[in-house]
Amino acid sequence: MNRFNDCTAPLLAWYSQHARSMPWRDDPTPYHVWISEIMLQQTRVSAVIPYYERFLTVLPTLSDLARCDDEKLMKLWEGLGYYSRARNLKKAAIKIMEEYDGVFPSDYNAIRSLPGIGDYTAGAISSIAFGNPEPAVDGNVLRVWTRILGDFSDIMAEPTRKACRDCLRRAMPQGKTSEYTQALMELGATVCLPNGAPLCERCPVSCLCVAKEQGLIDRLPVKTKAKPRRIEQRTVYFLFRDGKVALRRRPQKGLLSGLWEFPNELSDFDLSCWNLSGREQSDFGSGKHVFSHVEWHMDSKVFNLDSPDLPPGFLWVTGEELKTTYAVPAAFRDFLPDVLKRLL
Repeated sequence: MNRFNDCTAPLLAWYSQHARSMPWRDDPTPYHVWISEIMLQQTRVSAVIPYYERFLTVLPTLSDLARCDDEKLMKLWEGLGYYSRARNLKKAAIKIMEEYDGVFPSDYNAIRSLPGIGDYTAGAISSIAFGNPEPAVDGNVLRVWTRILGDFSDIMAEPTRKACRDCLRRAMPQGKTSEYTQALMELGATVCLPNGAPLCERCPVSCLCVAKEQGLIDRLPVKTKAKPRRIEQRTVYFLFRDGKVALRRRPQKGLLSGLWEFPNELSDFDLSCWNLSGREQSDFGSGKHVFSHVEWHMDSKVFNLDSPDLPPGFLWVTGEELKTTYAVPAAFRDFLPDVLKRLL
């Protein structure tokens, strides 16, 4: 028996009453669903909404995104992190303009072939925007699925994800795939919670849940532990002169590829390594930023430079340019107030 067949009716009824209002749900075009799903990866809904609304105000259509200047795109994405996702959005938009005459493809495999789109995002766009019977399986859905079935398979393993997709595909109600997909997402995000006790008393399908019946909730889902993050101790250099601060372009490959940053190094070293000299000022304290596989623990050093000349790859910017033009990664967010205070 596919237990999810019995879940469908109560799940849809619950969703119709409890679905949160979100701008992309109000107008679920393929473009809107796509942008929202990419933004929502590892980011809370409440944090995404202002980014989403600003993004669509500036880039309301696919063609606008395809033609967008890279620096402008990075600035729109500033604060969301994972900037490669924004670059892939533009690459995919260009591909749609060139290969699909500017019309977002409705076929799952065509959607899946676009840059930056994996199984989950392709399923979300396909089912929510086009009404196709293609599940969108993320961590929230896997948690709901394993608890209802009492399944101890590792949710990080691809066979588990495939089994979940196959199971949900068979259970998807014809004509209601959009609501069904979003109902499962909503249940995992607001009731069958990832951290802390799930709100079983609010769950529309708790009477069908094996984990609840057998007291297994705190043991599911099973997930392979990630390797410990590498810790890097870095020193960030804030270089000022004539009301401007220096930024440096990161390499085109690797972490934060191609973005502007405040110059930083793994260990303390003299400014002469950059052929610079200056007078050291009071520092801006320390900061910390967590990436998926590494943590930066950052100290700061502040200098007024003697000369306006900078090494290749460096750039002088004003406070206004820092606010409006150049995207600085969230890793340096703790320092920005002090920098802007010096400049504005």
